[in-house]
Amino acid sequence: MKTHLVSINILNYNDKRTIKKAIGSAVKQTYPYLEILIIDNASTDGSCEMIEEEINNWRKQRKDLLKTLYPDKNYSVQIRLIKNSTNRGFAPGHNQAICECRGDFILCLNADAILKPDYIEQALGPFGDLKVGAVQGKLIRYDFKKDQALKDEEGKYNIIDAVGLSMLKNRRIIARGQGEPDRGQYERAEEIFGVDGAVPIYRREALEDVKIFGEYFDEDFFLYKEDVDLAWRLRLYGWKAIYQPKAVACHGRGAGDSAATTYGKIIQERRKISQKSKYYSFKNQRLMQIKNEMLLLLLRDFTQFLFKEIGSWIYVIFFEHYTVRAIKELFRQMPGAFRKRRIIMKKKRVSAREMGKWFV
Repeated sequence: MKTHLVSINILNYNDKRTIKKAIGSAVKQTYPYLEILIIDNASTDGSCEMIEEEINNWRKQRKDLLKTLYPDKNYSVQIRLIKNSTNRGFAPGHNQAICECRGDFILCLNADAILKPDYIEQALGPFGDLKVGAVQGKLIRYDFKKDQALKDEEGKYNIIDAVGLSMLKNRRIIARGQGEPDRGQYERAEEIFGVDGAVPIYRREALEDVKIFGEYFDEDFFLYKEDVDLAWRLRLYGWKAIYQPKAVACHGRGAGDSAATTYGKIIQERRKISQKSKYYSFKNQRLMQIKNEMLLLLLRDFTQFLFKEIGSWIYVIFFEHYTVRAIKELFRQMPGAFRKRRIIMKKKRVSAREMGKWFV
């Protein structure tokens, strides 16, 4: 594949504890055609000031690396910081970054993720197929307190954070492999439902194809599940998502330890999640379903879906009173979700039968 500019977009909101490592890993990428864009969402922890102090050092590190790797060529070094006056949220912040950047491919790098030096070089490989809209690398769980990859109880294997998204027939979304020891079970490149939002790399053409009302990530979501919503829409529009195990990164996941599938374990995992996460996740899950659901598929999976949905509403109403507020916000945003649905259903390019194979 010919050379392309890749944009690494990093969103910062009070991430002083982790973002220095995230930016440092972007600076150390061996792929030469890069721009790095940092969006600060009105941080108050001193992280924005730290970035301003370090940005010239990062530029110098990047320049020195490129001179070492490619002594006969002169590559430009592009690292920018944009400071917002308010916290715009994850979805609006990354939409802003996508509009500002110029890359043919866009990596939305979490502030708590660390790229291996050849991450981009490896991740670009699957894009040789022009139908590929997004690529997922292998994410390893990282412990920022110990400054090392998280190991299993025996200290033998790294713990997998995610190797892509899976959609269950009851419409629950799980991160494939999450919480499993990495024993080599995910070493095969393959097509997946969609890419996780921690370190996704997208083809710009695909993002432009699926944007609605000028938005790539749905800004009604603010944060949480916006990556799943985008993955679902890319699928409906006929774009592929590929898992590339050779592209490796580490991630200090803030919520969820394992891809639980039994209801008892799901409740256990849910209790570990912050109230803010539960609020947005509950609301955004329903908005996402309104926008992207195909009625024939829903009828096929209706028993599994109904059982899970009734259980979710009962659990929230009786055991998560703070999440009940999300129901009011859900109904307020539903008309907008139905407007977006009409656009998505009109432009979708895949049949229910073809889409159905991704609901497992």
